[in-house]
Amino acid sequence: MGQKVNPTGIRLGIVKKHTSVWYAEGEEYANNLLVDLQVRDFVKKRLANASVARVEIERPAKTAKITIYTARPGIVIGK
Repeated sequence: MGQKVNPTGIRLGIVKKHTSVWYAEGEEYANNLLVDLQVRDFVKKRLANASVARVEIERPAKTAKITIYTARPGIVIGK
């Protein structure tokens, strides 16, 4: 019987990019991870009708850049 491998995990860094790009140490890592999960849940609930495919989060320095990939951008920007 073969080993089961997560298809996303095996492709990270080769074919697919990480969905969060930032670095933190110690307790700050746990806090950033929790905030990332909360942001993703908020965006997916708030934009449920916009067909959100993925949410990418980058944290350069003390700012955050959130990129939302959607099939219906008109709903996101409010048209």
